[in-house]
Amino acid sequence: MAVMTTPAPAHSEVGRVRLSTQNLSKSFSIGGQSLVAVDNVSIDVREGEFVSLLGPSGCGKSTVLNIMAGLVESSGGTIAVDGREMKFQEVSSKLGYVFQRDTTYPWRTVAKNIGFGLELTGRSRAEQNEKVTAAVKAARLTGFEDAFPAMLSGGMRQRVSLMRTLVMEPEILLMDEPFGALDAHTKLDMHQLLLEVWERARQTVVFVTHDLSEALTLSDRIILLSARPGRVKDEFLVPFARPRDAVRLRETPEYSELFARIWHSLGEELTKTASS
Repeated sequence: MAVMTTPAPAHSEVGRVRLSTQNLSKSFSIGGQSLVAVDNVSIDVREGEFVSLLGPSGCGKSTVLNIMAGLVESSGGTIAVDGREMKFQEVSSKLGYVFQRDTTYPWRTVAKNIGFGLELTGRSRAEQNEKVTAAVKAARLTGFEDAFPAMLSGGMRQRVSLMRTLVMEPEILLMDEPFGALDAHTKLDMHQLLLEVWERARQTVVFVTHDLSEALTLSDRIILLSARPGRVKDEFLVPFARPRDAVRLRETPEYSELFARIWHSLGEELTKTASS
């Protein structure tokens, strides 16, 4: 059952660079000693590219993402958006961030949660209603507009969190293991939803995950980080055609072959982590 028709473009070779890190490093002080979490990480992410940062737990994936977002200060190196160097705590309207766990506000309904950013930026009531209605439909939450988060499943709450970011139409989307807490079935459902939504807007995405299957399902390119300190160990193009079916893709021999190749390299880093 093949799903590949025409190869996806080699995104690492086309399009302008939207997000770039050069020689990024980060050290933390623990008990008076310096711990190097990230070392000399250089990454270019191009227009419309979906890039996953993959690696074992503790390798610095989320730290890199948080430096990109301006949430964590680097110890060295630079981060640039569209060629402009960004400083710590500098906010770019081009960036959107989806956190590991759902960040819904329990006192706000689904519609009010999704529209929160639109309210803060002073959009007209008509624009808010139009965008929230479209987001609710895209997230398959029609009928739950007036429900509160406590009435929803974990997957539904995460859909709300995702759409609250996407409704702001960020040009660059940073995602920190947003589906990590979900069960396998719900995670697959979220993969399909994200693929469908992303296919329409084609934002530039940096997606942090420790799940190789997730990275292969979603990405154009996978950047593998080594065990701590996190360094770029390898990069893999994911040549599966789009649009993708999150379930059928995993049944293809092409998927299995690429999974095995990346798993060999990732497994070496998992072994280092287990023995450290």
